[in-house]
Amino acid sequence: MNIGIIGSGSIIDTFISAIKNVKGTNIAAICSRNKESERIKELREKYSISLAYDDIEKMLTNPNIDFVYVASPNSLHYSQSLKALKAGKNVICEKPFTSTSKEAQHLLNVAKEKQLMIFEGIAVIHLPNFQVIKDNIHRLGRLRIIQLNFSQYSRKYDLFLAGELPNVFNPEFSGGSLADINIYNVHFMTAMFGMPEKYEYFPNIHENGIDTSGVVLMQYPGFSATLTGSKDTRGNNFVYIQGEKGYIHVNSESSTCKEVVVDVNGEPPRSLNLQYYQNPLFYELEVFKGIYDSKDFNKCYELAEYSLSVVKLIESIRKKSGIVFAADNSNL
Repeated sequence: MNIGIIGSGSIIDTFISAIKNVKGTNIAAICSRNKESERIKELREKYSISLAYDDIEKMLTNPNIDFVYVASPNSLHYSQSLKALKAGKNVICEKPFTSTSKEAQHLLNVAKEKQLMIFEGIAVIHLPNFQVIKDNIHRLGRLRIIQLNFSQYSRKYDLFLAGELPNVFNPEFSGGSLADINIYNVHFMTAMFGMPEKYEYFPNIHENGIDTSGVVLMQYPGFSATLTGSKDTRGNNFVYIQGEKGYIHVNSESSTCKEVVVDVNGEPPRSLNLQYYQNPLFYELEVFKGIYDSKDFNKCYELAEYSLSVVKLIESIRKKSGIVFAADNSNL
């Protein structure tokens, strides 16, 4: 996998650090609006990236690149992934996959037509500790209550309060707490338990129409879940899955699942951790590499269909609470 990167945000460091531990992968180039910026120079020097572009189309003509990693602002995920697919490149697109379900469906259709692979970069569903939780759920008996909290005070929030408009708090760029951080909780729930029967979102909405924090309520047969996501506060991040015979406590945000404690009535609590790499992106990239090497298009499209289902759910949650993105008015 020779990868061309689009973007220069903080996630790029995490991605490249993970790639360094996945055999058979290489960063071939990076593309940003200003390829001479200090940030791009820093990334190139730190990770020995030989090529830099300031034009996506030019990078996509590079025959040595077979995968494109899209890590740009949310609203650009669709258009840049589409350009990569049309240029014959496979795609890893950061979460959220797209702004709307129409966009997600179109990307999937194009990938299938061109027999190319497309993945959403959502680490949680590929983590070994996520599977540990799945394997131990049955021990809790009948599930009753689930709580997830991922609250991380954004470094851009002070700028937002001062009157600036960072992408992450801009409806034009498909920002907000649900799309940026609570999405991890939504993925955790849907990958673990499937789609909820009922759902509602109670956001804290800024005057510009974006949600800076909020709580999603989900109802499943026999149990309910609260999903808290915040970019305007920090908190003690956790997951609690409570059943009639005990509970599972994830002692971190849902996106990393760093430590899993299983406490079943009558047994000593057990702390479980199968994640030997601290970088959570390592595990998703290992999965993607395996699918690519084996040419398992069925598995790739199965994952993409799952991503599409989550986009549909988040889109519905968002619209029910009155949060409108510019992408909602786009005609594909």
